[in-house]
Amino acid sequence: MELSLPVVWSDRCLLHEPGAEIWVGVSTAATEIPARAEAIRAALDARFVEAESHPDEALLEVHDSELLAYLATAWDEWEGAGLPEDPGQERVVPYVFAHAALGARRPPAAVWAKPGWFAYDTMTLIGPGTWEAARAAADCALTAVDLVLAGEPLAYACTRPPGHHVARAAYGGSCYLNNAAIAAAALRKGLDGPVAVLDVDAHHGNGTQEIFYERPDVLVGSVHVDPATGWFPHFLGFADETGEGSNRNLLLPPGAGDEPWLAAVADLVAWARGAAGLVVALGVDAAADDPESPLQVSAAGYRRAGALLGGLGVPTVVVQEGGYDLERLGPLVRETLLGLEEGRP
Repeated sequence: MELSLPVVWSDRCLLHEPGAEIWVGVSTAATEIPARAEAIRAALDARFVEAESHPDEALLEVHDSELLAYLATAWDEWEGAGLPEDPGQERVVPYVFAHAALGARRPPAAVWAKPGWFAYDTMTLIGPGTWEAARAAADCALTAVDLVLAGEPLAYACTRPPGHHVARAAYGGSCYLNNAAIAAAALRKGLDGPVAVLDVDAHHGNGTQEIFYERPDVLVGSVHVDPATGWFPHFLGFADETGEGSNRNLLLPPGAGDEPWLAAVADLVAWARGAAGLVVALGVDAAADDPESPLQVSAAGYRRAGALLGGLGVPTVVVQEGGYDLERLGPLVRETLLGLEEGRP
């Protein structure tokens, strides 16, 4: 069965090569790599649409200008300061952080200290192609919005790097720009009524929550593994985080499979009914055997989740988030998209 929805893509999304992740001080192999996007693209028999460039104003709807300016220049500054040669760090990585308890009021002057003003972890490294890839991912999301506002019922943005962990003024979680939030803000401007962002990634979309926490016109719902059991983002994603009544977090224990996960997805869909548009933050790392999550959702579960989300019957943009099992990643995305098409009324 072929997909009928458009798939928005840009080769520039492959330019980001993190090289590694630094976790508990140890350099480990990166998991958010270009092969992820290539695996998804290879699995989709669909109509591909090239992402179109969009002005920065669309990004400024959800991100501070200071964050955008830093990300656009971080690698050039790092390289210009000679840090790849001395001390030999070939990626931008923080070593000191502007923790809220410090009371810091201004960014530091030192190039090697600046990352700690904008980043909140050590695993989200910046290299020579990171900004270009992140900017292309945002353009993918915005092009998908354009297609939906022009009459397509569904559009899928094959975004990479992912984005749902990026807050208004801070990046992390292997994310640099919040593609789902950028899409939601653009969709909201083009529709008459509130929009919903429903996040089915295995990890809480803390950035999307923070961006829209006080905006009742954007509903943000997430089903994810309980961060209290030791999973990223650790500090956020709990059930009592409700914002203006427009934020909802449904937590699952490690090991949860199709039945509880689908019940949570159905709950979020019912909660979002009445929204004029939908952004699906599609992480498929809740799948059984994904190395980055303890959840155990099956391929059939993803197809059923797609049908539940499609059942809302509103203009829908799907934005790619996590998923790290390279063998199963593409087929899982395809199953979800097929479900979305099948579920539409």
